[in-house]
Amino acid sequence: MSVFSGTTSNLSQDENDFAAMFEESLKREDIKEGEIVRGRVIQITKDHVVVDIGYKSEGQVPVAEFTGPDGQVTIKEGDPIEVYLESRENENGLCVLSKEKADRLKVWDEISAACERDELIEGTIAQRVKGGLAVGIKGGVKAFLPGSQVDLRPVRNLDAFIGKQYKFKVIKFNKKRGNIVLSRRVLLEKERAELKEQTLEKLTEGQTVEGIVKNLTEYGAFIDLGGIDGLLHITDMSWGRVNHPSELFQVGDHVRVKVLKFNSETERVSLGLKQITEDPWMHAAERYTPGTVVKGKVVSLKDYGAFIELEEGIEGLVHISEMSWTRRVKHPSKVVAVGDTVEAVVLDIDAKNNRISLGMKQLEPNPYEKLTTTYPPGTHVKGRVRNIADFGIFVEIEEGIDGLVHISDMSWTQRIKHPSEMFSKGDEVEASVLNIDTTDGDKPKISLGIKQLIPDPWDRIPFDYPVGKIVPAKVQKVLDFGAFVELEKGIEGLVHVSEISEDRVEDPRGVLKPGQEISVEVISIDANERKIGLSVKAAQRAAEISLAQGMSTSGDLGAKLGDLFKKSAAKKGRRKQDEDEDEE
Repeated sequence: MSVFSGTTSNLSQDENDFAAMFEESLKREDIKEGEIVRGRVIQITKDHVVVDIGYKSEGQVPVAEFTGPDGQVTIKEGDPIEVYLESRENENGLCVLSKEKADRLKVWDEISAACERDELIEGTIAQRVKGGLAVGIKGGVKAFLPGSQVDLRPVRNLDAFIGKQYKFKVIKFNKKRGNIVLSRRVLLEKERAELKEQTLEKLTEGQTVEGIVKNLTEYGAFIDLGGIDGLLHITDMSWGRVNHPSELFQVGDHVRVKVLKFNSETERVSLGLKQITEDPWMHAAERYTPGTVVKGKVVSLKDYGAFIELEEGIEGLVHISEMSWTRRVKHPSKVVAVGDTVEAVVLDIDAKNNRISLGMKQLEPNPYEKLTTTYPPGTHVKGRVRNIADFGIFVEIEEGIDGLVHISDMSWTQRIKHPSEMFSKGDEVEASVLNIDTTDGDKPKISLGIKQLIPDPWDRIPFDYPVGKIVPAKVQKVLDFGAFVELEKGIEGLVHVSEISEDRVEDPRGVLKPGQEISVEVISIDANERKIGLSVKAAQRAAEISLAQGMSTSGDLGAKLGDLFKKSAAKKGRRKQDEDEDEE
């Protein structure tokens, strides 16, 4: 009885609680979908956070919306929470809730309120997009920063702003479309206007001021003095020579400059940097006399030499011709580099024009001074072909010391049209020193000869090939006027077309061929002109006579001589006929 009674009592209590909850749920029927509602976390599972919003059913939010970067859940049971009600009931009878959407809506409300109050918004530039930059602001909301609104002046490299945090002014806001347009330029213009007013009030000529390099051009640098720009002309940057402002400055550099001129009406300001210090060239001639050994830093390289900074504002030039006695310096970078500390000798100074000529090779002994004793005429030398020109080859006999073998001194006998016919770069050759000319500057000219290593064969040619001698020869080249034949290596003679045959020869190519071996008779020789005249028909005639003489010992001498005379008469007859036809 008591048990039954207790059970009945418990059921009645449960019914009362349920009735109370049901009544409460009816009170929350005003909860609307698409709004932010308050609730309390009542349970955290593996996948969801269960939230009681005071409605007839709880809601679930994916636990991922509460997970921090380290993977830990950032909320606990009992915590109050604001969530977005997407749907009062899903297929499981639960409310559909979202924490992220609630946060997003709250951010948009905050942004909207800030716009109404004309407040600035902080954000971080996230990435480059078409037409400008994407900016992350409160709650991960993305806004658009047009390229024209990034800075006071057009920006070429928008990527340089990515990752940087700034304050912005909202110039366009549309909550429905989710469109927010920002401007940084508006703030900068306002700041600049305020600074400009302050700067103009205190700016005077002769004043030394601080500024920031804003822009570089070919002719100078624009310095931001605080809301107003001044021009630091390239001629007022240094007492020394400046080729381009970028040699001294970069955009963003802080500099101290002197106000040279200031027009308050046009707001034009001329600035000077070198005027802050005394002109170092005033006493340079006293410190840098010719012959003085100096030390300095390489500050600039040009094709023609290296500029050495001896002290601030004073530079000297080491021409490439003054860098080494023997090395062929095509560019100063082969010897020195920017930043190197080097020693040099003052060769000349022109303080009036701010010029100092320096030399580096003068610190070492001149190797050319001993050339005439090291290589007297007739000395045999070995070297490597360094360069080939139309007129000869340059042979390096020592490091940096060349001698010239002229094309006329390459061979006693060969006709050389171009040195490349005989030599290539890198070839090792032997030569004889012909002459050393020291009259032209400090670098003497060395003349070499290759043919001089051997005797001139033309000293013996007239004796080896006297007129009337019959010798074997090989046809080398056949031309319209005759054929060149080789008697020995390098020695050639000419067989004129009239000396090829007893018969008239119209075209020598029809009778003689390159490579053909023939007998010729020396008919003329000129050792001075190095010319030998040869004849094939004379050699043939001599051979016929020799043959006839040889036959005199034979019983058929009369008959064979008769045949020779007949053949000779026939040849003469044909030649006469040809001549008559030519006359007709």
